[in-house]
Amino acid sequence: MKLPLKYAIFADVQNIYYTTREAYHRQFNYHKFWQQISEKGNIVTANAYAIDRGDSQQLKFQSALKHIGFTIKLKSFIQRSDGSAKGDWDVGITIDVLEIAKEVDVVVLLSGDGDFDMLLEKIKLDYDVSTQVYGVPKLTAQSLIDSASEYHCIDENLLL
Repeated sequence: MKLPLKYAIFADVQNIYYTTREAYHRQFNYHKFWQQISEKGNIVTANAYAIDRGDSQQLKFQSALKHIGFTIKLKSFIQRSDGSAKGDWDVGITIDVLEIAKEVDVVVLLSGDGDFDMLLEKIKLDYDVSTQVYGVPKLTAQSLIDSASEYHCIDENLLL
């Protein structure tokens, strides 16, 4: 009997929020996403990386993510001059992925950020792990799509 695949999920919350808002004017459905991954195997780690603004709506969202099964990792809020916010989680996500990649079969990255392309290439090569990227078409870096074992478009099926 074959054991179920072990999955590790890394959600770049700010990237997913802004890209789904820009492309669809809607929010990502983390619950439905979790259900889809759960049907494929066991989720052994699931981290959601966000910025800490401390407002009640964000706290409610973070509570919902925790209820689904995510561990929330927060960084201080940095306000940009264009009004957007930055949590600057690229290094933190990279470290966490490198620490768990040797223990799982599949690393799932929710992000369109091309900065992660080298990370995916490295863990595929060093740990023979499969990599999946979920991102918004046209707002996901081509280099990230090319570096993933599988690319999944965030479309109507994964939106609220």
